[in-house]
Amino acid sequence: MKILVTGGAGFIGSAVVRLAISRGQEVVNLDALTYAACLDNVASVADAPGYAFEQVDIRDRPALDRVLSDHRPDAIMHLAAESHVDRSIDGPATFIETNVMGTFNLLEAARSYWDGQGRDPAFRFHHISTDEVFGSLGPEGQFTEESPYDPRSPYSASKASSDHLVRAWHETYGLPVVLTNCSNNYGPYHFPEKLIPIVILKALAGEPIPIYGDGSNVRDWLYVEDHADALLLVLEEGAIGRSYNIGGENERSNLDLVRTLCTILDRMAPKEGSYGDQITFVADRPGHDARYAIDPTRIRDELGWRPSVTVEEGLEKTVRWYLDNRDWWQALLDRDGVGRRLGRAS
Repeated sequence: MKILVTGGAGFIGSAVVRLAISRGQEVVNLDALTYAACLDNVASVADAPGYAFEQVDIRDRPALDRVLSDHRPDAIMHLAAESHVDRSIDGPATFIETNVMGTFNLLEAARSYWDGQGRDPAFRFHHISTDEVFGSLGPEGQFTEESPYDPRSPYSASKASSDHLVRAWHETYGLPVVLTNCSNNYGPYHFPEKLIPIVILKALAGEPIPIYGDGSNVRDWLYVEDHADALLLVLEEGAIGRSYNIGGENERSNLDLVRTLCTILDRMAPKEGSYGDQITFVADRPGHDARYAIDPTRIRDELGWRPSVTVEEGLEKTVRWYLDNRDWWQALLDRDGVGRRLGRAS
């Protein structure tokens, strides 16, 4: 199978690219190489015979048409997106342009390509989304595939819009789609603007480790390599028109998560005192959802998938990776917005 992966130089996309190549798939990596992308993420497979790279923005419809015509993929995995909630608060226009209009362009390019290939029933358009489209949970319950959409940030609203577009292109035009909504990812190659890499890098730098509000916000944490495995499984075996929620079955409050990271760092990179002493509570961001939790029953029962690591195991792997790959993250620290508080809405 030849797979076109959009956003394949990003965090989750690169994990999909690396795993697909390791399994003998051909991959066309399409990425605009915006601030959060890094070709070092796929350097390990860049010389593989089944790998190709195209620097293309999904907002550029003619370029999408050319890539599809040139490479003739059997499937599209759509991961390209603006994804940082704080940045969406400061600059929502980019999120609408990329996540909504970019997805529209890709859907239209895919539909034209699929029609031109005689509507091959084996073709798949896999749209990768987030649990944030479902809004915020109270202390009980979990998101299912039937949960109503209730996005609370410009980011989640833009992803909700793209989900609806994908479903509409399936219902109206018959485009063979599958959809997935995942919980919070973490792991190697995570761009240093999200919580876990921020904690690790602030700790190592001896700087205050910021926690929004009182740290009680709860997330379900999914190791990125587990997520990549689930995504490829859904692409190959998921039912057309069906959506699958992918969760790590590892709920933790932000404060508990940060304390766990500090304990791991105390052991792996010991210093005088504890890294936990650097924890600092800062003003919360606007519209901060209280809790996300995924019910993974459908993907477990229908496709037999479950995460392979606990959050404690995954965090150990993640901290070790950041300690062993300082050259990778140090090269990214000067990129726009990194290390600066974003998302104040003021």
